[in-house]
Amino acid sequence: MTLQSFGVIGLAVMGENIALNVERNGFPISVYNRSKDKTESFMQNRAPGKNVHPAYSIEDFVSSLAQPRLILLMVQAGDPVDKVIQQLKPLLAKGDTIIDGGNSLFGDTARRATELESMGLTFIGMGVSGGEEGALNGPSLMPGGTKAAYDNLEPILKKIAAQVDDGPCVTYIGPAGAGHYVKMVHNGIEYGDMQLIAEAYDLLKNVLGLNHQELRQVFTDWNKTAELNSFLIEITADIFRKIDPETQQPLVELIMDAAGQKGTGRWTVQSALELGVPIPTIIAAVNARIMSSYKNERVAAAEILSGPTEKFTGDKATFINQVRDALYCSKICSYAQGMALLRAASLSEKYDLNLGEIARIWKGGCIIRAGFLDSIKKAFDQNPALPNLLLAPEFKQTILDRQAAWREVLIQAARLGIAVPAFSASLDYFDSYRRTNLPQNLTQAQRDYFGAHTYERTDKPNSFNTTDAKDAQKFHTEWPQV
Repeated sequence: MTLQSFGVIGLAVMGENIALNVERNGFPISVYNRSKDKTESFMQNRAPGKNVHPAYSIEDFVSSLAQPRLILLMVQAGDPVDKVIQQLKPLLAKGDTIIDGGNSLFGDTARRATELESMGLTFIGMGVSGGEEGALNGPSLMPGGTKAAYDNLEPILKKIAAQVDDGPCVTYIGPAGAGHYVKMVHNGIEYGDMQLIAEAYDLLKNVLGLNHQELRQVFTDWNKTAELNSFLIEITADIFRKIDPETQQPLVELIMDAAGQKGTGRWTVQSALELGVPIPTIIAAVNARIMSSYKNERVAAAEILSGPTEKFTGDKATFINQVRDALYCSKICSYAQGMALLRAASLSEKYDLNLGEIARIWKGGCIIRAGFLDSIKKAFDQNPALPNLLLAPEFKQTILDRQAAWREVLIQAARLGIAVPAFSASLDYFDSYRRTNLPQNLTQAQRDYFGAHTYERTDKPNSFNTTDAKDAQKFHTEWPQV
């Protein structure tokens, strides 16, 4: 039997599609799924006539692959990944590579890499973004592991990744855990982006009363602009086209307003808290999904908690443009927070991330692909040490030019009782970041009052005006007791 070049374990839709992508690009593959029926269905329905070897045991799967073996796991994150690795370990030889293409927690990836590399195996934790369509036709790929392991994989990854004007949407991200960390933050930005779009929809529908046809046109028009052109805006316009054949109503209006989540947004928030990086837009997006799950409580509360009764009286076209500007400014903040988190993690974990290159590989294939990623790449290429996107000249000027519209949208939302947590969090982020002085001087005084936590003084050597932290002076006051 001719040995195959690449193996895929796990034939859910993502696994099937990425396997077909690999085969289509000239690499014979073997596939294995713990359910024999799933493998047979794949061969009969999606792989007839293709250079695919179906394996019905893990032993057959491994023996069908040319050495050094390249094995991609497309299984559920967590224990299932560990279980498959344990099955593979006694069957593999030194130099073989296991690639985890699921949404694994970056810490788990680092642990697995340490274990496998001690045996002479190599391990790649690879973020894969693009959904079912991307997996089949070209995803954005974020591989982390040893550079040597990546070099072995690179010919295949460059072929199967999405292709954009400046190359395939794959790059070496960094050491073990880095690829899955970047994918996690990608998903956090995605949470923020989706929530911002949902809030724009809410305003247009419930403040202006736009119907599904008008909403479709607005989002179609926005997708033609340089600033908002993106996959998520594009599919939003498409969603408003769909009419339910049973009721003849717009399908979106029949979908329960309770959003699910698989954990990557929550992990992003947890990591940001641990690293001390503010990501309020992303936190607001995670909280909004949690709040949406309280459907029964919200229905009951709506019966007894009333809000404003005012109606919008302004110009519709003007407000649509203001919402567009507010959406773009808030979107910049969501990406700025995600990139700031990547920067902090790169320093903390010694990932040595190239933020400009990460922005480049997000230009195609992935869920957050957007036209303005070119500008993000340019900003980090020009200044790799840029601490925040808000300081890049193009983004700074964009927000300064549009902040009046942004603020007006929030004023109208508050006046009319429309919750816009991610819009609000984004503006709060901007307003906090641009201020020299914040009210936490009072917070620190309170901490010293009740807990003797000490404080620094602005008129004495402190952590922010000395080059050596040892020179900073700490003070405690015996505050007057009430």
